[in-house]
Amino acid sequence: MRVLVTGGVRSGKSSHAEALLADAQAVTYITPGYPADPQSDPEWAARVAAHQASRPASWVTRETVDVAQALRETTGAVLVDCLGTWLTRQIDDIGWDAPCDHIIQSMGERRADLAEAVAGHAGPLVIVTNEVGWGVVPEHPSGRLFTDQLGWTNQAVARSVDDVILVVAGRTLRL
Repeated sequence: MRVLVTGGVRSGKSSHAEALLADAQAVTYITPGYPADPQSDPEWAARVAAHQASRPASWVTRETVDVAQALRETTGAVLVDCLGTWLTRQIDDIGWDAPCDHIIQSMGERRADLAEAVAGHAGPLVIVTNEVGWGVVPEHPSGRLFTDQLGWTNQAVARSVDDVILVVAGRTLRL
């Protein structure tokens, strides 16, 4: 089972993703771990702590920027949450002030690596992402760049999974 769960902010997508793996004895919860320094954003750190406290004790959290490598190194059930955070960390690494063509090329390579790792994961895998298809695109080059990159990432990962589920207001729709 490889599933992509997508939806808007506060749609219930992460809760649904966790429910899909509720019967697994152990789950590795991979998060891109944003921000790089949790102390720089106490609200983010509090959210992470609350999420970790709500998960079963048998779930292990792995924070990493290299989600593709983590997928290659991890066996068994995995939940990745979320691709929007992964993308932000990738562009942070490349540099938001880098030429747009360089970011697009670099992200194409990273996206292909991620999709390959998703396709190659043998155990149950659930990936959470934000749906950008309905979003308002910010009138700023960085906003458009982010929206485009996340949309292309979602499409690449969707081609590497068995199922895609859209979550809206806590309700699910299998696509």
